[in-house]
Amino acid sequence: MARYDNIYEYDPALAGNGLSVGIVMSRFNQDIGEGLLAACTAELKRLGVADGDIEIATVPGALEIPLVLQTMAQSDRYDALIALGAVIRGETYHFEVVSNDSCRAVMEVQLDTGIPIANGILTCENDDQALARTQQKGSDCAMAAVEMANLLRAIGERPA
Repeated sequence: MARYDNIYEYDPALAGNGLSVGIVMSRFNQDIGEGLLAACTAELKRLGVADGDIEIATVPGALEIPLVLQTMAQSDRYDALIALGAVIRGETYHFEVVSNDSCRAVMEVQLDTGIPIANGILTCENDDQALARTQQKGSDCAMAAVEMANLLRAIGERPA
């Protein structure tokens, strides 16, 4: 449904058929990461991404995620990438450093490489908050990755 006459609008597309998706998951707070991963992969499959088109890499913690995302993005093998993990507030300033720097670096990789990255690195006050968000955030990341891959493809294919 067009909102404006004579203005082209891209429709959100959630068909994952033929898309290749890379996932990088932090093993720190592994129960939360595994919950995010289960929800994410289930949603990718529901959207039509084939098992053989999903690749998963695990890393020690959230600060290691961006480097692996960058390596995957530079390989030209993926239409979209997904970052999964959890940073739980502790008693030190370390929470802010890890939260801010991992988020900034994920965004830099996305902008530097032109490969969309769905950021599913949770930043929560406690384990209960993180566990309560794993299903929804994992699923949301899958949808965002597929939609962004399709949008970038559509923009590239649209004649000038």
